[in-house]
Amino acid sequence: MTSTLRHGGAPCSSEAESLGEYKAEVEKRPGRWLALCVLVLAVLLVAVDATVLGLATPYISEDLKPSGTQLLWIGDVYSFVIAGLLVSMGSLGDRIGRKKLLLMGATVFGAISVLNAYATTPEMMILARALLGVAGATLMPATLALIRNLFHDPRERSLAIGIWGATASAGTAVGPVVGGFLLEHFWWGSVFLINVPVMLILVPVGIKLLPESRNPNPGPWDLASVVLSLVGMIGIVYAVKEAATHGFTWEPMAVGVLGAGALYGFVRRQFAMPVPLLDMRLFRNRGFSAAVLADLLTVFGLSGLVFFLSQYLQLVQGRPPFQAGLAELPAAIGAVGAGLIAGSVARRYSVRAVVSGGLAAVGLALGVLTLLNQSTGYSVLGSALLIVGVGAGFSFTVTADVILSSVPKEQAGAASAVSETAYELGAALGIALLGSIVTGVYAGFTGPAGTPAGAHESLGGAVEAAATLPTHASEALLTAARTSFVDGLALASGIGAAVLLATAAAAWFLLRGQNLENAGEETPR
Repeated sequence: MTSTLRHGGAPCSSEAESLGEYKAEVEKRPGRWLALCVLVLAVLLVAVDATVLGLATPYISEDLKPSGTQLLWIGDVYSFVIAGLLVSMGSLGDRIGRKKLLLMGATVFGAISVLNAYATTPEMMILARALLGVAGATLMPATLALIRNLFHDPRERSLAIGIWGATASAGTAVGPVVGGFLLEHFWWGSVFLINVPVMLILVPVGIKLLPESRNPNPGPWDLASVVLSLVGMIGIVYAVKEAATHGFTWEPMAVGVLGAGALYGFVRRQFAMPVPLLDMRLFRNRGFSAAVLADLLTVFGLSGLVFFLSQYLQLVQGRPPFQAGLAELPAAIGAVGAGLIAGSVARRYSVRAVVSGGLAAVGLALGVLTLLNQSTGYSVLGSALLIVGVGAGFSFTVTADVILSSVPKEQAGAASAVSETAYELGAALGIALLGSIVTGVYAGFTGPAGTPAGAHESLGGAVEAAATLPTHASEALLTAARTSFVDGLALASGIGAAVLLATAAAAWFLLRGQNLENAGEETPR
């Protein structure tokens, strides 16, 4: 269900320059498709990690006994850190070389995955996820930027982005299935170790096959901008999360003001620098801005479902982990199929029709999921997930193509990072807000006499507590807890549906006149 993508730019100043750029653009680099295989391995690394966490959450909850707030931090601290660092890392890749940054990041990602696997406390797990976010921030912008520099022909680039997005979606299928198998045979930490063999293949093969690319005139990597970006993003996301969980107290409000001030300082600094870390003029391109906004709001609307679906399948419907993984396959299958043909469909019809139609389909499918209950049949759930996958596959792939096509290839890393920041920020905000709604609704259930306080922290805690109670009390506790959890999930799905349908309407107007052949023609002014 996770695909990611986006980009923006400026054209030439004369017909001679235009002709020269056109000739360069249609050049086809030998070995580009083999190089793409390496890039999709990096995407697979990140996608698998994102999905296995949701599947392992009940086991982590049982073993490490995190509080409800700690469980949410385990789920979203990765997104917080990666959102804060993506722009800086994308710009760093433009400067030191995208291949170098990708391979360094993949190596660290594999090593930190081992730390995740052997975490022994909730605090250690949160730290390990945060460090994984630092490594993950190097991977996604580098892969998209390398695609922009490998594939200059617009149609080939569309197909390459479709394969890139399809691999991310395939990772969401591989993760739960492989993770489910491992959880049934080994301890929960084994699901993180599957990143290691992928890294062991990616790094040596990438050294041989990937061409290096960088901005030939990058300017300095401004440390002050890096700090402002990191403080700003993390401050804003933390404030939203804490306000959603505990209300508008002075602490999150203060942190939010600090974050907003840091982001304001970041933007001002970029306009003042001769060679900025991020060229803010990219946002004057309507197509670029619309694609970024669509991605952010789409992921926001989906994230509550994505994070809590595995818990619903396992702890509410009682499916074993492997079966729960298989149950999530339709979303990934739909996204893979749609991603591979999205570019062709957008050229045949229009960018706005494909993006808006995809988002509307996702919104309607989420609307169906508001009807979930403990005994909902799989035909309803599987059909809704398939539609979610198809809609997201169309939308994410085309918006990624729009973003990449909108920028000069020298700025591909920074533009890709903006796109990924929108994705990760949407995920973090969605888990924080929608996740807090699910947790808040869940915590309000009334259990039988003697219900331990920990049962109200998480559904996993309720399942564990029920095992210590007499049969009658145990059944009453589980029924009340599961009903309350499903009520929260249905509410989050309804809010997600409203967000997706509103985003579909906005995309229809904002992407007017946009197409994949001339995305870069809307010059920032």
